Amino acid sequence: MKKCNIDTFEKAVDYLYNMPRFTAKHSMEDTRAHLERLGAPDRKVHHIIHVAGTNGKGSVCTYLRYCLEEAGYRVGVFTSPHLVDIRERIVTDGKMISREVFLRLFLQVYDSLDWEMLEQGEGYHPTFFEYLFFMCMLYFAEEQPDFCILETGLGGRLDATNAVSEKALTVITRIGLDHVEYLGSTIGEIAAEKAGILCRDVPLVYCAEVPEATGIFVEKAQKLGIAAWPVSKKDYRFQKFHNKTIDFSLRTRYYGYVEIFLHTIAYYQMENAALAVRAVEALEERLAQGAEDFKRITEEQIRGGLAKAFWPGRMEEILPDLFVDGAHNADGIRAFLDTVREDGCDREAQKRILIFSVVQDKDYRTMIKQVLAADLFSRIYVPHMHTARAAELTDLQKYWEENAAEGTEVLFCGNVREALDGALASRDGARIYIAGSLYLVGEIKEFFKDDQF
Repeated sequence: MKKCNIDTFEKAVDYLYNMPRFTAKHSMEDTRAHLERLGAPDRKVHHIIHVAGTNGKGSVCTYLRYCLEEAGYRVGVFTSPHLVDIRERIVTDGKMISREVFLRLFLQVYDSLDWEMLEQGEGYHPTFFEYLFFMCMLYFAEEQPDFCILETGLGGRLDATNAVSEKALTVITRIGLDHVEYLGSTIGEIAAEKAGILCRDVPLVYCAEVPEATGIFVEKAQKLGIAAWPVSKKDYRFQKFHNKTIDFSLRTRYYGYVEIFLHTIAYYQMENAALAVRAVEALEERLAQGAEDFKRITEEQIRGGLAKAFWPGRMEEILPDLFVDGAHNADGIRAFLDTVREDGCDREAQKRILIFSVVQDKDYRTMIKQVLAADLFSRIYVPHMHTARAAELTDLQKYWEENAAEGTEVLFCGNVREALDGALASRDGARIYIAGSLYLVGEIKEFFKDDQF
């Protein structure tokens, strides 16, 4: 066996970060085979809920987790990406995995690899995401939460999380055009990849707002003979924004109309909360019939869980009137702009400022067009992010300058800190929004982590 000189959490994280993240995927057979090599930890995990989609996956996972925890259940959650700390990806009982356990499980996966074959240029080595997924499964097998929520990393059919042997429920959030180089160039092709998480005897909850995707989900569910629970705008009704919160009513199957209260100004979170509630109902129907220890989840517990829910980086207010949002593709920007449009600010009387940057493999031309067409911001800062994936500032500058309308000031900055300092110094009562990339949100939150402001 190859001698391992990794003996600290920091060295383990450095090893993971220096592995290629976007290489060609291994086959599902390879991933499943290595799960078996690790002792099949997925077979020791209870009630796996598998969540896929283009936008809203993390929010649905969070809302579902809070509802289940409010009902007294222990919940493990595997999500991506993280914003500041890699341990954000693996959580049980609302707490990140400890550094000590992270290192131990990292070494357990490391020691399971066939180093003799790898040193000959052959054999299996997990990707960044696969490695963390294996650690997650080992951790949840130890912790034994009542429910395990897995968020896909990319796609669904070939995603490492799809290697688990058994699921209790699948959930698919809103579908949009993203990662087209991996998943397909049309909504239908992308939806087909996401639908790859569906299984026989496992019900599906899905967003029914994109017709081309909905048809594919319904067709596959019918072929598998499984129940499919749709969620659309017909199921919920916005009531009001109140002191940076949202009140809306939700039509449910078991609880009738439920009044929901969310601590967010993000208009799009109504859809994600509705998907989470429908998932609770689907779990109720599935588990109440065969699980003797399953406790019914009440309307009060659902409302209480949603009221407590918090998902960092999704229209999160990190300073008074300074919001960060993880919108990082065209559909995410659409939802972000819908929320900004309803925030009650007058463009002239109470101006808005935007800090915006993107990674190079996103359709940033469409995203920039959306921002400019909305005409919601009087000043826009465009910084270069501290990541190898960042779009070049010269490319962004050219496109912004070619398309910016008169009356919109666009300023270009060499780094994110310069843009943030500029926005804060010149705000004069303006509301500041930050969007375009989760890398950008992560950089911003890193500044605030140690009370640098």
